[in-house]
This record gives sequence, C-alpha cells and structure tokens, in this order.
Amino acid sequence: MKVLWLSHLIPYPPKGGVLQRTFNMIKEVSQYHDVTLVAFNQTQLLKASLPDQDDPLKFAVSQMGKFVESIHIIGSHKSKRLGGSYGLALKALLGGKAYNMEWMRSREARREIEDILEKEYFDVVHLDTISLCVYADLFERFPIVLNHHNFESAMLRTRASTESNFLKSLYFRLEASRLYRSEKYYCSRSDLNLTCSDEDADSMQNLIPNARFTTVPNGVDISYFYPNQSVQVVKKSIVIVGGLSWYPNREAVEFFIRRIWPTLKERIPELVVDVIGRGPTTEMLRLAESDQRFRVHGFVDDVRDYLWQAQVYLCPIRTGGGTKLKILDALASGCCIIADPFSCKGINVTNGVNVMYARTPKDYVDEIIKLLEDPALEKGLKKEGPKLIRNQYSYSEIGKQYAKILETLLEQDSQTRKAP
Repeated sequence: MKVLWLSHLIPYPPKGGVLQRTFNMIKEVSQYHDVTLVAFNQTQLLKASLPDQDDPLKFAVSQMGKFVESIHIIGSHKSKRLGGSYGLALKALLGGKAYNMEWMRSREARREIEDILEKEYFDVVHLDTISLCVYADLFERFPIVLNHHNFESAMLRTRASTESNFLKSLYFRLEASRLYRSEKYYCSRSDLNLTCSDEDADSMQNLIPNARFTTVPNGVDISYFYPNQSVQVVKKSIVIVGGLSWYPNREAVEFFIRRIWPTLKERIPELVVDVIGRGPTTEMLRLAESDQRFRVHGFVDDVRDYLWQAQVYLCPIRTGGGTKLKILDALASGCCIIADPFSCKGINVTNGVNVMYARTPKDYVDEIIKLLEDPALEKGLKKEGPKLIRNQYSYSEIGKQYAKILETLLEQDSQTRKAP
C-alpha cells in the first residue's frame, strides 16, 4: 500500500510531543507500507532541535530517508507574509477565521502538493493535524485519515477559562469557536479520525457524532528509553521536562515555582531541581540566577541522563489534551513519577504502583517527602513503570496496529466504490 503522509513539520529529531509520535509512527508503519512523506519545513524549530548541524534540513531529510519511500519538503511560507505570525493572526481574527486553520495555508504549498499528486498515486492519505485540512479538497479521491494530537478547540476553551487577561481570554474563546467549526466539518468528511487517547475520542465523538473516531495511543521507543542502572541516582533531586513554549508545560512549571517550590525548599533545603525544555520564561531564568538549587537547562540533546539521575520526576500539568508522551518516556526510563492525575490521562497507570498522584501544593510536598523516605516505594515504582510500557506502549506494536487500520480502511473504501 502507498501512503501519503502530510505533516506540518519535519518529524526529526524525535524529541518530545508531536515530533516523537509522528517520527515513530512513520518509522513503524513504513515496515508494512510504502510511505511518502510531504512535510513543511518549520525552519526555526529545526534549527533549535539540531543546533550542532551546519545544515539541519539536509541532516533531518537524510535521517527520515532511512524509513520512507520518498520525501518532499515544502518551504515554510508563513514567515514571508507581511507581519509574520502576528499579522496572520490579526488577518484571521478580522476575517472571522481560525488562526489554526490559516497558518498552514499557502498558494505555493498547494501548487507543490498538486504537482506531487500529478506524478504519484496513493492508496490512502494521512493528514497529521487539523491545520492541514486546508488542503483536504486535493485528496477527495483518496481515503483520508485525519490525526488529532489533541482536541485542539477544547484545549483553547480551557485556556480561555483560565486566562486572567480579558482580551486574551476573549481571543482564545473566539479561536476555539472558529476552530471547532472546522473540526466538525473536516472530521465528518474524513474517512477516519485518529486520537491519542480514548478520552479525546469520546469527547470528540460526543460533539461530532456523525464522524468516525478510533484511538491509536502514543507510545515509546523502548530501544531508546529504558532503565539504566549504571547511572547513579542523585539523591534529593527533581526533574521537570517539557517544551516551555507550549502553555500547559509552561503553566505547570509556573505552578511549581510559585506554589510548591517555596515550601519544598524550606522542608528539604538540600533538594535540587532541573527544568528541561526549550523556551524558558524570564521568571524561570531569573529564579535560576538567584537560586543555585533551581537549574534551568533549556533544550538538551539527550534528556535520558536527566531522567536516569533524578530521584523524582515531577509533572504538575493540569491542562492540555492527548496523552503526555513525557509520562510514557519517564515510565519507560524507570523514573519515580509524581504527577497530577490529569497528566496521566489516557495511560493505564495505577496510583501507588507505577505513579504517585498529587493535586495541591501540599500533596506534592507530602508525596515527594514520602518517596524520598521510602526506599521500598522507590524500588517498586522503578520496576513497575518499565513493565507497563513493555506490555502496553511499545511503538512497534502501536505501529503494527495502525498499519492494519490503514489496510482495513482501504478494503472498506474499495468495497464502497464497487457497491452499486
């Protein structure tokens, strides 16, 4: 089977969130089908992710070329627009459209995709996010799978409800409403919609009942994330991981800084914290300057050493959507996780077995102290996390599952077209 995989970014390197899921899904599906990748080049993201490469684009393409039949790179056109992202946001706002549906729209990109379709035939098309549906009309003769990394409009509604700035809250409400209209329209017209969790699938199905949804969960490359007992754990150490330009991660670190850290460092003066992720805020950097036990590292090329060394892995995320890949990676690496239950949505964890739940600042302080003082609890968490991942969340099995879903979809489409 020939699969056209349209992505809003080049899924390399597979470090965090969308990059990780998309890379591993393509890698595994390509073992069963011929995948042609058509990807938009988000130049700044690629440079930030591959800082040691003189030519990040060439390197990323060479790495993805190991798995796919062919690659077509579409230039990032939004930077050429007058005013850049802010100008586009204003234009979308005044035009009654969702920014999320406009930022990928480009005449140049449309022509490039049309040219690819003139030269090659495909059996099925995978659109990796709702934003790419601005090109959905080009694929009407093919079965279409629309992937949802999150229930995007629901996330925006939540963000609007928690935003203290009235104008920002109003903007997020408008964006959520407009984006939901697009989700409703394109989900209903796609042959299949993928979500990362049953919770997202149920939420979307309830609001868009005439669309078809199925869950293909996030997973872990267990050849990369695994327990490493040769690395010495640093006692009384905490790690927090996540790209800080994404507001659920940023909000979580801010919650830790403002509500948890003051009490925690008073109760445990020797404790150290490492915050990993691109885009730290001024508040985080200033705290790191004034407090030597609070360390901000920004983007790191290999997060595993931080995971293996930390005695506690903290994830106080309370908003967002989808399944948190960072939790899966931490489980696979044998981390002792203390997290808000929201962070673990869509993952079959058990409180006290492979994670520890906390909701309030007091909960976090109490659970951290409990973990630091109980070697048996620490040992159990380190054992049960990797066990869960091996049994349920290996990307090799998830990729096989999606490859079969694509086969079934093509069979159903062929039968439908043959029917009188």
